[in-house]
Amino acid sequence: MKQLLILSGKGGTGKTTVASAMIRMSEAPACADCDVDAPNLHLVLGYGEDAERKDYFGLPKARIDKDLCTMCGICSDKCRFGAIDMGDRAEVNPYACEGCGLCKAVCPSDAIEMLPSVAGDLMLYSDTERGIFSTARLRMGNGTTGLLVTEVKKQMKKAAGNAPFAIIDGSPGIGCPVIASVTGVHTVLVVAEPSLSGISDMERVLDTADRLGPRTAICVNRSDTNPAMTERIRSLCSGRGVPYLGEIPYDPKAVDAVNRGLTLADVECPAGEAVRTIFGKIVKLMEGREGV
Repeated sequence: MKQLLILSGKGGTGKTTVASAMIRMSEAPACADCDVDAPNLHLVLGYGEDAERKDYFGLPKARIDKDLCTMCGICSDKCRFGAIDMGDRAEVNPYACEGCGLCKAVCPSDAIEMLPSVAGDLMLYSDTERGIFSTARLRMGNGTTGLLVTEVKKQMKKAAGNAPFAIIDGSPGIGCPVIASVTGVHTVLVVAEPSLSGISDMERVLDTADRLGPRTAICVNRSDTNPAMTERIRSLCSGRGVPYLGEIPYDPKAVDAVNRGLTLADVECPAGEAVRTIFGKIVKLMEGREGV
C-alpha cells in the first residue's frame, strides 16, 4: 500500500482542508486521521458516530492500597512528577502520573500497584461505501501520542487489506505524532504557509522527513496573501531539490465550503481547482513519472 501523508509545520495552514479534498478527489479506498490530539477529519468527510471503537492502553498508572499504606511519604518525596498527594491519605493524580513505577519500587509496604490505563480511543469506520477510515482520540493527560498514531496506521492497513493507496492526515509540528506518521509512508506533501513562521516550520518538517526516508513535496496555501514569501518558498524548494507542486489561492468560496462541512472537491472554486492540479502532480510523483 502506497501511503500519501499530508503534513504542515504549524497549525492553521489548511492541511486538513487539502487532505479532505484529495481524499474526495481520489476516492481513496483507505484514509486516516493521525492528529490524535485533535482529530477533525471525520467531521469534514461526514462520518458519524457509528465507528467501531476500542480502548487503547498506554502506560500503566499507579494506585495506592489505603489498607496497606502507612503514610510514610516516601513515594510522594520520590515522585518527580508531583503525582502523589499526601493528604488524609495518599492519593495518586492519574493525570500527573507518568507510569514510571518508581513509587512502587520504593514503597516499603508494597502498597502500590501499577494498573492498566486507557490512554485513548481507537475508531474505525469500515462499513461504508467510501472505504476504510481509521482515527483515534487521545484522552486527556496521556503522553503516548506517537504510539497511538502507530496503532491508527496499523488499524487502517489491516482493515484495508490489499488496497493500493491511502491518504493520511497528519498533525502539525515535528513531534512524536509526526515522526510516527512519517515512518513507513511513501510520500509526504507539506502544506506550507507564506509567512516567516510558516517557512521556518516547513523547513523543520522537511528536515524531519529527510531523516526518515519518504519522498517529500511542497505546496503553498493562501499563496497570494504574501507573494514575496511564496516566492521565497519556491526558491527554498529549488535549492533543496524538493518538488514544488503549486499554489492554492485564498478563496472565500473555500472558506464558505469548510464552514458548511464540505470539502474543496464538493464545490466549484479556484482553490479546489488548484488542489486538483496539485493532486495530479503528487500522483505522478508517487508513480515515479517525470514532469512534475
